[in-house]
Amino acid sequence: MEVWLDRESGFRKITKLAKKRESFLFVTSFDQNRIFAKSLEALDGDILYKVASQRNYKAQKRDKKFYFTKHPIPFDRYKISFDKVIEEIKSGNSYLLNLTFATEIETNLTLKEIFNYSKAKYKLYFKDEFICFSPEMFVKIEKNTISTYPMKGTIDANIPNAKEKILKNPKELAEHIMIVDLMRNDLGIIASDVEVEKFRFVEKIRAGKKELLQVSSHISAKLEDSWRDNLGSILSSLLPAGSITGTPKKSTTNIIESIEDYDREFYTGVFGIFDGESLYSAVMIRFIQKDRDKLVYKSGGGITIDSVAKDEYEELLDKIYIPL
Repeated sequence: MEVWLDRESGFRKITKLAKKRESFLFVTSFDQNRIFAKSLEALDGDILYKVASQRNYKAQKRDKKFYFTKHPIPFDRYKISFDKVIEEIKSGNSYLLNLTFATEIETNLTLKEIFNYSKAKYKLYFKDEFICFSPEMFVKIEKNTISTYPMKGTIDANIPNAKEKILKNPKELAEHIMIVDLMRNDLGIIASDVEVEKFRFVEKIRAGKKELLQVSSHISAKLEDSWRDNLGSILSSLLPAGSITGTPKKSTTNIIESIEDYDREFYTGVFGIFDGESLYSAVMIRFIQKDRDKLVYKSGGGITIDSVAKDEYEELLDKIYIPL
């Protein structure tokens, strides 16, 4: 059983490993109260990862027939929490809040088989406890440039003129602008020369039998030459990720803790690889966790004053899938 470090010890260990220019994997919970950091050479075979072009496993054949069934919460229950979020927004306590829920799923696949079957830019299998197959980078640091790619805005790719509709939707535009502004401010805390390199570009991803379009932006900034000697502090300053909390971050995070009826644990945390020179990391969305004898899939979406409860509920359901 791996020993999880507390916030202070975890970020201190991340800095220690980075100072030594040692390649390592790190994993943080949403609240950063549990942190894992270990040299890649010391990882056992029950932790598998794919981060950027780096992986520690061989691709497996996907020849097993499987089923995947989801049992989401009723819309009425979702609406109760949604309405509470809207009231907080009307009171000025938040402008954008990422509301999430846990959904029980059934499948004949094990967590490791789901990991092997899924296709994603960033994947993590952690000791038969949880997996994620994330499409969203958190930050990457190459040389002295730190980049982040906040992802906000999802639409069914098969809807006629889907790309034009999501890019012209006022609610989606407002939500994306708020997250870009939040991430610009976050990078400004630890870096200089913050710049939005690319605003609202669209990518297509597989969502089970569906295809989704997701909207992202690219923001960059410049770090000091000594950033590797302060990596723990840098990550601590940026977490939790703005795209899965909301804005303003502190008050919105407090509202999330009071409204959501479950513990996110490692869902919407962050994992990544430091390879001795550069850092690559991802937000832990598209996430399945083992809960005793059940599997739970955690998902959600951003809520603004213009959000429609039924649409947000459907987005929560659309994000429960295995990307094949």
